[in-house]
Amino acid sequence: MVRDLRAVAKEVAAYPSDEALWLTVPGVANSGGTLALHLAGNLQHFVGGVLGGSGYVRDRDDEFGRRGTPRAKVVKEVEAAIGAVERALPKVSDAAWDEEYPLEVGGRRMSKARFALHLSAHLAYHLGQMDYHRRIVAPASGTAGTMSLTEL
Repeated sequence: MVRDLRAVAKEVAAYPSDEALWLTVPGVANSGGTLALHLAGNLQHFVGGVLGGSGYVRDRDDEFGRRGTPRAKVVKEVEAAIGAVERALPKVSDAAWDEEYPLEVGGRRMSKARFALHLSAHLAYHLGQMDYHRRIVAPASGTAGTMSLTEL
């Protein structure tokens, strides 16, 4: 999760301008900025708040409704999510991963391990969307170098 959140921060920084981060394109519901804020809020809530006890209060409507936030501030929110994940995950013992996640999510109950796997896949899915979005709105921006195996 930390590696992919760092990749989200790299994607945000790779947009050529603050404005480009918030552009929308036909057939694509969310901008790169929206996706970055959503991922930061999602992981600060489900990992930092629920598993780590950080007290983070999520505002999902703001994640999807905010526009025009400068790239530097979006990166700060992603960095806050990185910190939340880094603090929370070590608190979960090996045995605790088999325990039920404390919240029902999407009408389902599941183990902490299963939900963490879902959160990782969700993060990777939206990270890929951000990369394609950035390349569509800024074709000359090229690669952001986000998936380095050396970071595993």
